[in-house]
Amino acid sequence: MPALFFSESFDSQIIIPLVFEVIQVENTPVATSAPAQFVLFTCQRGAENALKKELERRRPNWRFSYSRPGFLTFRTPEPESLEKRLAIDVPTLRLVFARSCAHSLGRVSARECSNEDGTFDATRALARVWELAATEFGADSRSAENARKAGRPVRTLARIHVYERDQLAVGVRGYEPGLTQSAYDLHRRLFEIAPAEFRASLASDANRLDAPGAPGEVCLDVVVVEENEWHVGFHKIADVHSRYPGGLFPLELPTDATSRAFLKFEEGLRWSGFPIGIESRCVDIGAAPGGGSQALLARGALVLGVDPAEIDPLVLNHPNFTHLRGKISQLRRKLFRKSRWFITDMNVAPSYTLDALEELVTRDDVSARGLLFTLKFFDWKFADDVPKFLGRVKDWGFNHVHARQLQFNRQEIMVAALKKPFVK
Repeated sequence: MPALFFSESFDSQIIIPLVFEVIQVENTPVATSAPAQFVLFTCQRGAENALKKELERRRPNWRFSYSRPGFLTFRTPEPESLEKRLAIDVPTLRLVFARSCAHSLGRVSARECSNEDGTFDATRALARVWELAATEFGADSRSAENARKAGRPVRTLARIHVYERDQLAVGVRGYEPGLTQSAYDLHRRLFEIAPAEFRASLASDANRLDAPGAPGEVCLDVVVVEENEWHVGFHKIADVHSRYPGGLFPLELPTDATSRAFLKFEEGLRWSGFPIGIESRCVDIGAAPGGGSQALLARGALVLGVDPAEIDPLVLNHPNFTHLRGKISQLRRKLFRKSRWFITDMNVAPSYTLDALEELVTRDDVSARGLLFTLKFFDWKFADDVPKFLGRVKDWGFNHVHARQLQFNRQEIMVAALKKPFVK
């Protein structure tokens, strides 16, 4: 076992440290304690340092605690109520490189759940997950007692989210992040042994790991960091990604998809919430071989595909697709006067992508409502420039600009920019 497992930061979660405060009771100082609180994040393997830097900017008083590739934990400076913890998530933290966020309830490992021969006892570990859940969501928990005293509804768990950290970097040996068979199996076993008080509050489709949750539901998170190391936490569903375990969409590349760009833009369209539908006029810059255009065509959009290269016949022959053969800089701008949505996934440096988009969408004769595009990071140092990149897009008149490293992105991010309200 690597020495990292026994580092000081890791031990801080094995033996939960206590934060002490002094209160006055009948003129006598009495020491009380509260367990330290941790926040768990998953991300793409390779993006750990980018995420750490983001959190240093967003939450400078949080202390980095422990990490494995694709998984990080941070200790918060002081204990917070359940309601305040539920309000902290990826969108409110405005994080680009976090895939999921959960608030720790504790850890399950071979150290706590071993047989006499030292092997990991999965049965004991499963029971331990529900014991940890009860500390915050049980009927006799302090959170439940506080809610009843305040006249608020007692928070309950609606779903069980089980997911693994990424095993490889995206694209290495064909690896794609997603829900694994092991996660499905572990979810099934946790659901089957759920205590009655928890089973009563679970959603009707909570027996399905890939069933999307509803906004406001609270999910129990079990993050499988190693086969015998699970981190248990919770989160409230606040955006489209948090509806799924680990922010992992149950998407697969269709057999007729021309490229992985289909998955990128299918996820990107769901994440952005852009109202692209029947007869929406779109432009796909650098369209070949056509994967991104396919995601738009599937929604009934009218697509202009710009690229000097060949387009896959399946896309080229679609009645809603028009191929403009050439580079975007070579085409007359009047061709795009009716277009409102622009996407691009060019394999070039971020500055080149931004230059090409700026030259197009800032013209008086082009009226862009929204942009959805990738920025490639050939070097991770580009991650430090994300705020500058987004500020540049805002300068073009887009007042809603967001970025995120999506599940199907590789060493890149997706940017969604919208003008709202939009005046034609």
